[in-house]
Parts: sequence; structure tokens; C-alpha cells
Amino acid sequence: MVTRLMDFADYSATAFLCALAACLYLLWLAVRLSIIDIRTHTLPNKLVVPAYPIAGVLLLAAALLAGVPMHAVSALGGALAMGAVYWLLWAAYPAGMGFGDVKLSGVLGLFLGFLSWQHVVLGLAAGFVAGGLWGIALIASRRGTAKSTIPFGPAMLLGALATMAVVPAA
Repeated sequence: MVTRLMDFADYSATAFLCALAACLYLLWLAVRLSIIDIRTHTLPNKLVVPAYPIAGVLLLAAALLAGVPMHAVSALGGALAMGAVYWLLWAAYPAGMGFGDVKLSGVLGLFLGFLSWQHVVLGLAAGFVAGGLWGIALIASRRGTAKSTIPFGPAMLLGALATMAVVPAA
């Protein structure tokens, strides 16, 4: 995302500020949702649902002001793709994942899709890797078992943020 922000700074200061505001909003949202999910195993609608229009408007404005409307189209595609994958997983085994995770996946797909389809795939995979490592750490520390439930929102957020931070935008 850093490379995309720098590209936008070259196009337009306003595009850069919209993209930066979207990133800062995602960071704030990640912290809030992670704390809540770790404590309560829920991702509240009052935070997740408004994230769609807030992130959508900021990313759309950034793309249009930078003169690259295809970024907005791929953001929408990323949201739909990640949402569909998580919905299918939830539909196949509802006890394995909460519907809050399904709702959050679309928001993360907006951000990852804004960067590229590669980011969508890697961010999706990174969330599952982070969740698996968290589960292994709980088992290794004897704070959980293979049957323990873990809040998956923080893993999803970590996977998406790590992908955005590490993988350069094409």
C-alpha cells in the first residue's frame, strides 16, 4: 500500500489524502475489532457495516482523483470475491466460523482488491495462516486444545494488513 500511496501522491494530493485516510481508518478499525473479538468472540455490526461505505467512498475517491478508476472496480471485485469465499466456508460449516467474519471479509476485500488480485489471494491466505499459527501457539502454550475456538477476526485483519504492508502494489 505504501507504493500505491506514493503513486497517488504523484497524481494528486487529494487522492493521496483519501487513500491515506482509508488506510488510517482500516488501522483504527483493526485495533477496535481485534480487541472486541478477542474479548467477546464477536465482530459488531455497528463497526463492520459502516466500514463498507466509509472505505468504499474513500477508496473510490482516491481512485477517481488519481485517474485510475479500474482500482475502484478491482476493489469492488475483491470485496465480492473475498465475501463469496468466506460465505461459502460459513455455509459449508457454520459452526467453524462466525457470520461477523463473513461480513468483515468484504471490507478487507475492498482494500486488498484496491491494490491487486494478487493482494486478494495473498491476503485471504495470510489470514488463514495467521489463524493457524495462533491456534498452534495456544496449543503449544497449553492455553487451548485442537477443539478450542479462537476469534478469527484478528487473524483476518493481520493477514490483510501484513499483505498490504509487505507486498508491493503492481
